[in-house]
Amino acid sequence: MSNFDYLKKDSDYDVFTEACIEAENLMDVSYSAVATYSRRALELAVKWMFVNDRELHTPLQYTLITLITDRNFTNIIPSDMPKKLSYIQKLGNKSVHSDKKISRKEAILSLRNLFNFTNWIDYAYSKNYTDIEFDENILGEVGSKSKIQSELEKLKEELEKKNKELEIAMKANNNENGFSNKRRENQKTRIYKIDEKSEAETRKLYINLMLEEEGWEIGKDCLEEVRVDGMPNNKTGVGYADYVLYDDGGKPLAVIEAKKTSVDPEVGKIQAKLYADCLEKKYGVRPLIFYTNALEYYFWDDLNYPERKVSGIYAKKDLEKLIKRRGLKTELSNTLIRDEITNRAYQKEAITAVLDTFKQGNRKALLVMATGSGKTRTAASIVDILTKCNWAKNILFLADRTALVRQAKESFKDYLPSLSLCNLMGNKEEATNRMVFSTYPTMMNAIDTKKDKEGKKIFSNGHFDLIILDESHRSIYKKYRAIFEYFDAPLLGLTATPKDDIDKNTYKIFELEDNNPTYAYDLERAIQEGYLVPFDKPLELDLKLIKNGVKYSELSEEEKEEFEDTFDDDIEEISSTEINRSVFNNETVDKVIDTLMEKGLKIEGGDKLGKTLIFAVNKKHAEFIVERFNARYPKYKGEFMSAIYHNIKDTETLIDKFKDKDKLPQVAVSVDMLDTGIDVPELLNLVFFKSVKSKAKFWQMIGRGTRTCKNLFGPGLDKERFLIIDCYENFEFFEVNTDGEETKIGKSLSEKIFSNKIEIIKALEHLDYQENKEYQKYRKELVEDVVNSINEIPLDRFDIRLKRAIIEKYNEAKYFDTIDSIKKSELKKEIAPLITYEENDEMAKRFDATIYAIESAYLENKKFTKNQNIVMETGENLAKKGNIAQIQEQKRLIANIRNKKYWQKAGLFDFEEIREKLRGLIKLLDKSVIGVYYYTDFDDEIVELSQRDVSKEFVAYNNLENYQKRVNSYLEEIKDKDVIQK
Repeated sequence: MSNFDYLKKDSDYDVFTEACIEAENLMDVSYSAVATYSRRALELAVKWMFVNDRELHTPLQYTLITLITDRNFTNIIPSDMPKKLSYIQKLGNKSVHSDKKISRKEAILSLRNLFNFTNWIDYAYSKNYTDIEFDENILGEVGSKSKIQSELEKLKEELEKKNKELEIAMKANNNENGFSNKRRENQKTRIYKIDEKSEAETRKLYINLMLEEEGWEIGKDCLEEVRVDGMPNNKTGVGYADYVLYDDGGKPLAVIEAKKTSVDPEVGKIQAKLYADCLEKKYGVRPLIFYTNALEYYFWDDLNYPERKVSGIYAKKDLEKLIKRRGLKTELSNTLIRDEITNRAYQKEAITAVLDTFKQGNRKALLVMATGSGKTRTAASIVDILTKCNWAKNILFLADRTALVRQAKESFKDYLPSLSLCNLMGNKEEATNRMVFSTYPTMMNAIDTKKDKEGKKIFSNGHFDLIILDESHRSIYKKYRAIFEYFDAPLLGLTATPKDDIDKNTYKIFELEDNNPTYAYDLERAIQEGYLVPFDKPLELDLKLIKNGVKYSELSEEEKEEFEDTFDDDIEEISSTEINRSVFNNETVDKVIDTLMEKGLKIEGGDKLGKTLIFAVNKKHAEFIVERFNARYPKYKGEFMSAIYHNIKDTETLIDKFKDKDKLPQVAVSVDMLDTGIDVPELLNLVFFKSVKSKAKFWQMIGRGTRTCKNLFGPGLDKERFLIIDCYENFEFFEVNTDGEETKIGKSLSEKIFSNKIEIIKALEHLDYQENKEYQKYRKELVEDVVNSINEIPLDRFDIRLKRAIIEKYNEAKYFDTIDSIKKSELKKEIAPLITYEENDEMAKRFDATIYAIESAYLENKKFTKNQNIVMETGENLAKKGNIAQIQEQKRLIANIRNKKYWQKAGLFDFEEIREKLRGLIKLLDKSVIGVYYYTDFDDEIVELSQRDVSKEFVAYNNLENYQKRVNSYLEEIKDKDVIQK
């Protein structure tokens, strides 16, 4: 007797029926074998569907994971089925590829999930369907029977033969409409209900999976239902802790209290503490505390910190580190500051402020220090003291560019030579070294991929004891917040330019009052104290073409001829924004170069231009500047000036040469790479050959020139100033726009599409759309599509696991019956960024995003002129390709979208028709003019060359009023104490 006997009634299922029955029969033999053969049976059943259901199209790869995540497949099966199939697949992989044992309960869940899937197949495709339940009571026990290896090998061969036969049939792709039609009809008339396990067992399996992922072995160093004596809240004094985690010597490291998924995990906090109290009395060591509902996890090191939300249970090595640290930690003291690292008073003040913050139990600190004042040195001293006092063992340093990571690592190597370091960007150093340096994207990838020699994950969530963020600001945190949500570590932010925006500011991230950092040392004070140098009055160079662009009507006859030969007939002028972006003009660049060579600060008795940094718009602009320089100054033999940008050959060598005062290039043309963070004390000239809108970045760029340099002009002649040449009126812009413009992080196409679908689903709830069945049908289709997208989110990725609780709130269609403002906000802000629409045709995907935006705006009675114009322009471009057969087939529709009158009457379903019928044609169009560059030789002229007066307020850019109040208040409190008098 088998749970799968019902499949025998229909010969159509023969290809997978016996495989299912044999997988269940292996319960008598081996639970690992059950997991392995359940996976094989699932593969046969899934491939059977691809062979027989016409709506399923065979993908290029036949792997099980590819098939069960195929979009057409997940659209057909119930919305909560994919995670069940994923469990079968993953457990099967675990049994084959690891030496971890499969438990009876895991094997049963795999069989239950297989039963649910095959039962759904029967519901969807059979002539006669009876709703039945899975019966655990008929399952065997390991050891009651045995199978010799030859029998298992024979079974394996039979299944592989069937698998190959199915793959041949899939390749032929001769499936007919019969099964598809039967399924659609059955889905209308039949009711299907998944046979679920109990909530308690489901929760337990979630937690067990989390524990196993962190290296815990259930039944060995992780025990369940552990008896705890001495509980004060019941008569017997006996309690049972859900989980206790042990070290190799049998002493408890942590206790875990698990609550129902429907319950707030905070409910288990006091119970967990009581278990910890009892375990401490018994073993003489206080365990750490976790409490969870399997969706959210909280950690409480109650001897040191309040409880906090974490991404999951710690690995053993991390718990052992925390327990051990209790007896090793010593008092943090500024007397440990080493002068060979930081010998300036303000640096010591900054270090003391951070140490005091951490001593008070705070886990976040922010240093606001002017560029060039030694933020990296200061951070190194903090690391030195934290490691000496056993407050930190493993440290992570994050920066947004490879060059800055490399520079920071080299600095720490000089400051702390005994600390083992690793630049994660290379492959030569051990990732297990105590201090790791990385860019944000590299760390995002490394969390799941970096393993130690035993194959265990290196970067567990408790691995780091301090994370240092170089140039930390909101945009970085927003883009890579998964890193900070995953790692449970104190944060030390370093920045020269905090934002003052009340709603979106750096201080909020560090849980600080606006304009009140942990410590601040601004540019004005640094200049006054002689640690940094100021810039001269900026030299503003106004060029006619940069200011006004190129107008055909204003050109000479000779230039008009060149204009006609260069640009399309319908173009009559080139806007100023395109100059130096896509249109590069000889004389425009020449005049900037000549001004630099004439007015720039020089060394070697005035014979040689000092080290100079030119900020260019893009790579082509940078290359063109170098090309024009070499044409005008051939005597330098092509070595004096170099372009430096991402992906250029030998970037690091070029940067090293530029930083060396005795080597060329003397002038670097930077496209973002050297704009921030690079230290070149010899820099004398900065040329802003681009517009900058971010005030934070503008000041970081200016900061490249503020460093002091001894004997730069000769013995005893130090650097006292530097020059700025501004070709784009940047100073004027920031005097008018005092806060600059916030740099927004662009949304992905998938995020835009998903968000607009949510807007459409919400809009179709309105009473006006209830009577028309077509509207409700479309809403239902969109809900199914959205739910399928949510269920396709890969839950095994570290950044996704953190969002599992919210993902599971929306993984069924019933949650979309009504969408209130809270739901809409969660779906757009939390879920949408996790969505990825797999689409090889990016242009079609862009077209989808445009049409969904139009549909959303239409339903909400908003204007959509911009997107309408995009579609109309697309229609014009398609019409030009009218000799292509596929375009001819849509002649009527293409004519409609080019007509403004059509848009006056068009409605929701007209827009959807446009999307469905034209999205596949977009790839036939010529590629966008983006990436097309023009080189011209028009006359340009200097409109004005003058020095600009910059207000004191503009120079002293850090608005730190609250910080100053705090400092003054502190000084007032202790003014009579001896230390101040001294």
